[in-house]
Amino acid sequence: MIKKVLYIALSLGITQGLLAQRSQRIAYIDMEYILTHIPEYQNAQLQLNQKVFRWQDEISKMQAEMDKMKSDLNSEKALLTKDMIDEREEDIDIKQAEIREMQNKYFGSEGELFKIRQQLVKPIQDQVYNAIQEVAVNRQFDFVLDKSSDLIMLYSNNKYDISDQVVNSLVRSEKERILEEKKAQKLKTDAPVRELTDEQIEKKEELEAQKAIQEEKQKEVQDKVQAQKDERAKKREEQLKAIEEARNKKIQEREEARKKLEEKRAADQKAREDKAAEQQNK
Repeated sequence: MIKKVLYIALSLGITQGLLAQRSQRIAYIDMEYILTHIPEYQNAQLQLNQKVFRWQDEISKMQAEMDKMKSDLNSEKALLTKDMIDEREEDIDIKQAEIREMQNKYFGSEGELFKIRQQLVKPIQDQVYNAIQEVAVNRQFDFVLDKSSDLIMLYSNNKYDISDQVVNSLVRSEKERILEEKKAQKLKTDAPVRELTDEQIEKKEELEAQKAIQEEKQKEVQDKVQAQKDERAKKREEQLKAIEEARNKKIQEREEARKKLEEKRAADQKAREDKAAEQQNK
């Protein structure tokens, strides 16, 4: 995805210009080769992969919770009332909605993945574009194609490959940037410490107050949701306990009825035996 975004800025209008002005000077680059020499790109890919793995793991855990809820409902359905079944199914629907919301939050068209990609791609795109432009201007090339893009190159002469020159330009720019940062840091260290103005202090306190209010609201919402979950769990536990007690009582009643029946049969049998013995004695 990052590569494709970079290709867009470098490939528009190339084919039409190539056909209309064949006498112009043309060079090409290998974007994949260049990107392997940009530490920021490698770090961006690593950060992106780590976040995606963490998000996928979070969604997988929620999915496992929902699967367990479905399994528990199927195994206990025969013991539950219709209201209890409806409540369980509602809990499952809520969990499924939470999973969809989480997926959209992370992987949606405007989700975290899209935003982070935009943040990571923009500086890299600017670096590569500026380096290509610098080399193209210095060597008086009119067009620069990308060998690794969707644009088909049936033949390319290596002497027109300016990938290494672009990499050198990127490395040089990075060294200059680091040097400028060191100079700025030195000036900042050497400069006298200035106290914040009243306006800056007021602004800082206002931001901190807003942050505290927002955190408090988030906590209230989380506490409310947790309280609802606890209440449903408590109610479900009480209902299951009542069902279990009713079932045990029914089993006990059946056992007592069975014992009485056996005692009655034994008594009837004894009465018949006593009657038979009495008749024999007569």
